[in-house]
Amino acid sequence: MLVGSVTIEQKKYWNLLCSEVGCIACMKEGNPNDWVSIHHIEGRTKKDAHWLVLSLCASHHQDNGMAIAVHPYKKRFENRYGNQYQLMSDSVSILKRRNIEVPKRVVELIDEFIFKGRIAA
Repeated sequence: MLVGSVTIEQKKYWNLLCSEVGCIACMKEGNPNDWVSIHHIEGRTKKDAHWLVLSLCASHHQDNGMAIAVHPYKKRFENRYGNQYQLMSDSVSILKRRNIEVPKRVVELIDEFIFKGRIAA
């Protein structure tokens, strides 16, 4: 199923991830970095694709030789930082700890991942 354009609500969520969380991989390393872009966990065409996202710096998103990047080293990236669904959940936890409202659909997706065993509760 081809997903449509990014909605205003999705763009707001992306902006929150970028400004409040920054690169979740850098955050895990103790080096906060808000020079980021949005990474789609399951590509850009599946259902909920624009909700299934992480904010990542250039080095962790696309290979530039400076860090383990999710493209093209997904397995190495996940071995080091955790699976991408867990990183999404961790990002949402950061937003919630800062009393930032998270879109309902994102919360529903995380609950589904917990139920399916993709992430820890």
